Amino acid sequence: MHSDLEAEAKLARALRELPDEAARPYGFAEFQRRSLQRTRASRSRAGGQLLTAIVVIALAVVALTSRLDRPAPPLHPQAVVEVREPETPSTPATAAPAVRADVMERWLASLPSEPALTRVGNRAAVTGLEDRIAQVDDLLSAARDAQAAPARLGALQQERARLVGALVQVRYAETLADASR
Repeated sequence: MHSDLEAEAKLARALRELPDEAARPYGFAEFQRRSLQRTRASRSRAGGQLLTAIVVIALAVVALTSRLDRPAPPLHPQAVVEVREPETPSTPATAAPAVRADVMERWLASLPSEPALTRVGNRAAVTGLEDRIAQVDDLLSAARDAQAAPARLGALQQERARLVGALVQVRYAETLADASR
């Protein structure tokens, strides 16, 4: 019991020793000092945000200029390769398709064999056309070996030129689609 009375006496003594009035938290000068400190901190953050915004804008400009500096795909595949006369003499009816087919084949050879991103439908069309061109090439070789009639050779060459033209159109559409991405 005495321990409870002694604890109360110590507490009463400690309370009596406290000062009569409480100290003020701080004056106006301390308020101004703390306000200036917060303002400086927010200004330094704003400077960092400004620097970040400038870096992002610079990166966007670099990305845009690198995208625009890439050469555009040609509007007409025939414009890519210069046209030369065929080295073997041929009849006027087969000379123009042979030159045009030669130009188209060179343009196709300048393209990458497989686009970076392919769609199944496009790839199937390209593969089908390439297979049909290979079949016509086999028929042309067999007809030349058998010394077939010039009309038969001309028809096969025209069919080959038509197939190569279709292949050029499909591949050209692929290059335009890749360039627009």
